[in-house]
Amino acid sequence: MSTAENKALVIAFYRQAFNDGRPEQAAAHLGTTYTQHNPGAPDGAEGFIGYVHWLRGKFPGLHLDIKRVIAEDDLVVTHSNLHLQPGDLGMAVADLWRIADGKIVEHWDVVQEVPEKSSNDNTMF
Repeated sequence: MSTAENKALVIAFYRQAFNDGRPEQAAAHLGTTYTQHNPGAPDGAEGFIGYVHWLRGKFPGLHLDIKRVIAEDDLVVTHSNLHLQPGDLGMAVADLWRIADGKIVEHWDVVQEVPEKSSNDNTMF
């Protein structure tokens, strides 16, 4: 797949799972093996589905706002603002996805809360 196709795959997967609340359908974009590096989420499609249901159950107003998507070869990086509830400042999230044979097979993430006050006038996005 091209880098543009890899980007489109990750965007569709991420929005479908988190914004639309349809992780079962989103899991169709996962490979037969899915390695998860977030210590709070299990490996595999079933683990991903359970994690999304747990997270959306705890935060039913959850919404992911993807700000940037960068791709190179088999890697896609997203930079997003994850809101757990409407009106919160959210969290800055950087996700790294590895694609193989048109499927998402591996995921890493780094999450940082957006503070109310900053030492500078720059935003996190």
